[in-house]
Amino acid sequence: MTKTTTVLNVEGMSCQHCVNSINKAVGELKGVDKVWVDLKGKTVSVEYNSDQLGLDQIKEVIEDQGYEVK
Repeated sequence: MTKTTTVLNVEGMSCQHCVNSINKAVGELKGVDKVWVDLKGKTVSVEYNSDQLGLDQIKEVIEDQGYEVK
């Protein structure tokens, strides 16, 4: 098992609803252990098992919620 932590720059987050939406969507992905959303810093940090999940899948889920991953 390969644990990876990635920090993504995410545009379009402005409120607690945004935080909850991303936490729920990314947190439900198989292989994700932890999700941290920094609203002020406009980042999303994800700790996940890279043997089960790819970075592109995480980015896609965030973008599906209506946010832009830089």
